Amino acid sequence: MIDFELTENQIAVRDMARDVTEKVIKPTIQEYDRAHKPHPDLLPAMAKANLLGFCIPEKYGGLGTDYISLGLACEELEYGDTSARVVLSVHIGLYALPVLTWANEEQKQKYLVPIARGEKIGSFGLTEPAAGSDAVGIQTTAVKGGNDWILNGEKMWISLADLADYFLIFAWTDLDKKAKRDHSGLSAFIVEREWQGVSTGKIPGKLGVRAGNTGFIAMQDVRVPGENLVYEEGQGFKVAMFCLDQGRYTVAAGSCGLIKACRDASVEYAKQRETFQKPIADHQLVKQMIANMEAGYEYSSYLWMKAGWLKNQGMRSTKATSLAKWIACREAEKAAADAVQVFGAYGFSDEYPVERFYRNSKGASIYEGTREIHTLMQADYALGYRVDKQLERDLPKTDQ
Repeated sequence: MIDFELTENQIAVRDMARDVTEKVIKPTIQEYDRAHKPHPDLLPAMAKANLLGFCIPEKYGGLGTDYISLGLACEELEYGDTSARVVLSVHIGLYALPVLTWANEEQKQKYLVPIARGEKIGSFGLTEPAAGSDAVGIQTTAVKGGNDWILNGEKMWISLADLADYFLIFAWTDLDKKAKRDHSGLSAFIVEREWQGVSTGKIPGKLGVRAGNTGFIAMQDVRVPGENLVYEEGQGFKVAMFCLDQGRYTVAAGSCGLIKACRDASVEYAKQRETFQKPIADHQLVKQMIANMEAGYEYSSYLWMKAGWLKNQGMRSTKATSLAKWIACREAEKAAADAVQVFGAYGFSDEYPVERFYRNSKGASIYEGTREIHTLMQADYALGYRVDKQLERDLPKTDQ
């Protein structure tokens, strides 16, 4: 039975993330959002607070926290700004947890320990210019070259592209299967930024998450040592889908932070702003919008916490995570739109944060599986067309 009472460890982790949000993110995030630049103090502050080692066992340099703690941290960070939560989504959800689960011991010592300590930053490269939801549509290839693999291709919409040290990259290692769109021809590799042939760049003009680094990774004849193949050749699709499960979980939890930020900003403003000789908080339709934010936060929180509980128990959580991601992102969009409405004309200006919340809310309904993908997934579960089988490997069970 799910217990929604937080443990002392979970509360401590939540407060660590809240401290970073209140002291580092909120005071200055507006200027970095306006400038379309990452907050220069964010990664150092997160590393100092040990936020970059979530869910990684202590023997690999991490905090050994449970998965609900990760969700709580994501919620607190996105309360300040989506760009802060994205760091945990990518560094932990899309890179560190997959390496923990699928990499061999030698790879963990080399490519996980410095990540858990916050000495290095990890990222994830699946999406390409012509391949998003259609993962087998990627064009990146890896061809044998002696004991190495030669990678060629380009990844697009990569968070932390210009900041990460290591990338978990997916490529076709069987070109015949590529032609047939047979995903058993995909493999996963760990690629280092400093290798010859690797280059990155920023994507300009984003609608939201402007204080987050989003870009591309170009790989031209990049020589990857054979020992950097993750798990087994031809098993990359399994690894990629596992990655997305973890990323979606963090996005769902983070979206609840955005809903809460919209609610709190709307409540404060509605009590101060007067129309027709009374605070707008006394108008029924304003109350309705705030009530919807409260309801959206409550049931979205339960959904991501259920997914986190399943992860803690060592149980498959793909269905629960998909539902949590879909609903929380949907409610975040609604909350942000209503928050702008509560603020009226001022909500249309970046004088107040709700304008930023509105822009940031849109991205989450696209990345880590569009809302349409998750709608179809949930329909297929209900119809019996989709059933989750036990994975060859899954997240280690926690005792917290």
